[in-house]
Amino acid sequence: MIEKIKNNLLQIQEKIVPYTVNIIAVTKYYDTDVMLSAYQAGLRHFGESRAVDAVRKISELPSEVKDNSTFHFIGHLQSNKVRLVVNNFDYIHSVDSLKLAQIISDEAIKANKKQKVFLQLNNANEEQKFGFSKEELLRDFKSIIDLKGLEVLGLMNIAPLTDSKEELSYLFKDVKDFQKELETTYGFKLNDISMGMSNDYDIAVANGATWVRIGTKLFS
Repeated sequence: MIEKIKNNLLQIQEKIVPYTVNIIAVTKYYDTDVMLSAYQAGLRHFGESRAVDAVRKISELPSEVKDNSTFHFIGHLQSNKVRLVVNNFDYIHSVDSLKLAQIISDEAIKANKKQKVFLQLNNANEEQKFGFSKEELLRDFKSIIDLKGLEVLGLMNIAPLTDSKEELSYLFKDVKDFQKELETTYGFKLNDISMGMSNDYDIAVANGATWVRIGTKLFS
C-alpha cells in the first residue's frame, strides 16, 4: 500500500508541475492502517468529514504520527460537533454560515486557540451543497473576520461533478477572482484557496488553488 500511495502521489505531483500546492490526503473512507501507510509514503495532511469517526481514528494513531501530522475537517460541520472538531482539528475548511463561524470562534476561544478556517463558497449555486453565495459572503465577511477566535485563511469550494473542463475552469477562476474582490473590498489579505479533488485537482491548481483534497487518486 505504501508503494502504491507513493506512486500515485508522484503522478499527482508530476501532473501539476510547475505549481506547488499542499496535498490533503482525504482518508474519510479509510481506517488508521491506510492513514499510517499514507504517513509512511510522506503525506502529512489528512482530511476527514465525519467528526466522531475521525476523532476515533486520530486517537488510535501512534504519537509520532499524530504529533507530526495536520488534520483538516473538510465536511459539513453541524453545530453540535463544533467543540469536538475545534479540539481535534488544525483546520476547518467548511465554514458555511455566519452562525457557524460564531460558534467555532466561541469554542476556539474556550480552547485558547485561533481556529484556522476557510469560508465555503457555493458559486455554482447548487441547492444540494452547503456554502455561502457571493451575496451572503459579501454581506457577512466583515462580521466573520472580526471574530476573535478565527484565523480566516481564504475560500473553499466544491465544484460540480462534470466532465466539462471549461465549466470547471470558469468556476475555479471565479473563486479566485471573488477572493480578490473580498480582499479589495475589505482590505483583508486571504492567502489560500482550498479547491480541487481527485477528478479536477489539476484544473483547480491551474486556477489558483493552494490546497487540494485528494482521496481516490491517492489510494486506488
